[in-house]
Amino acid sequence: MRTAYRWAVVRGIKIFYREVGDPAKPTILLLHGFPSSSHMYRELMDLLAGDFHLVAPDYPGSGFSDYPPVDRFMPSFANLADLMSEFTRQIGLTHFLLYMQDFGGPVGLRMATEQPEQINGLIVQNANAYVEGIAADQLTAIMAAQRQGAEQLVSRDFALQLYKTGARDFEAMDPTSWNVDAWVLDHAEARRIQTELMLDYRSNVAEYPRWHAYLRRNTPKTLIVWGRNDPVFLPSGAQAYLRDLPEAKLRFYDTGHFALEEDAPAIASEILAFFGRSERGFCS
Repeated sequence: MRTAYRWAVVRGIKIFYREVGDPAKPTILLLHGFPSSSHMYRELMDLLAGDFHLVAPDYPGSGFSDYPPVDRFMPSFANLADLMSEFTRQIGLTHFLLYMQDFGGPVGLRMATEQPEQINGLIVQNANAYVEGIAADQLTAIMAAQRQGAEQLVSRDFALQLYKTGARDFEAMDPTSWNVDAWVLDHAEARRIQTELMLDYRSNVAEYPRWHAYLRRNTPKTLIVWGRNDPVFLPSGAQAYLRDLPEAKLRFYDTGHFALEEDAPAIASEILAFFGRSERGFCS
């Protein structure tokens, strides 16, 4: 089954997305992180296409979507969540599993909190929602929201380090991933958008209690798959989900922030085992 590469114009912004699988089967909406794009899901989508319908968009300022100027899009996680919600409505998604990685966590949890009836379950991959999941010095920097520090993070070097740190075998990883990210970060408007999102990250910390209440109240069926060696989001952040979702399944992998680069087949197997192959019926 071949992946389709499509665009949707949402509020005047051209959004690129990948789509594969039969729309009659359960849908997974895959939300990417920084500084990546839907490209991070390429292998996972191929592995799951026989059992799920998969849609992976690029945010504005990421991948092949528009890099809109500030008068067309004010970068914030709240605005990203609103735009992605509008995107799902526009392409006809009404119920779906949410796969969230990194920035995908605050985008997806905002969407889920606002419209819980749409969410059939969560797959959480190195997407933090707890204070203990962030090292103390990093949390201090996030809350200070200093522009110079944010600009230093929005760089080719930091992007490469996110891929490299904690990986089992960096030389076996596809260099296309970080080179696509670096190509995007060469664009001034993309760097501006990503910098503003870095500065806005502290707004996510303020939302943590609301997200925890959503998880406790709605108890979405949840699979947590986490690169144990992530230098940004710590294993304690993965374990913290179990306080609010004691029935969730947690699986650690001996890899870093971008676990799919090394462990996509294993993670695909976990998803199929946890949520059920399409021929056995979908477990929500």
